[in-house]
Amino acid sequence: MDTPFNERGVSVTRNALSAAGQIFPLRDIQQVRVVTVQKNRLVPCSISVIGAAAAIMGGVLSSSLGIVAGVMLIVVGWLTWITQDVTHRLIVQTGGSEREALSSVDLCFVERVAQTVRDALGAAAAPKN
Repeated sequence: MDTPFNERGVSVTRNALSAAGQIFPLRDIQQVRVVTVQKNRLVPCSISVIGAAAAIMGGVLSSSLGIVAGVMLIVVGWLTWITQDVTHRLIVQTGGSEREALSSVDLCFVERVAQTVRDALGAAAAPKN
């Protein structure tokens, strides 16, 4: 089979992995792994805490501007949290260095690509009769 995988702009052939405009020859790939990157908690929490402090100070000082700005920052922090996605990355190790080949929110897709690359590497390493 010449193209065992060709989906969503990613293709794996018996010679190379092509993803996101990058081409990785299979002979150079030593290992592939999937890394999950969780949501960033620091930024949304920081924005919300600053907003809460501003709203409290606005209430203490009877400043409607401080209350409104604080509530708006709390909402921005909440929106920042809910709009973040957990991403999954395919990391390819070539020549001692690691590079990100693919990033997606769909874990099944990234794992299918990784398994296809592993299968292609195994087929390339198998002795030919």
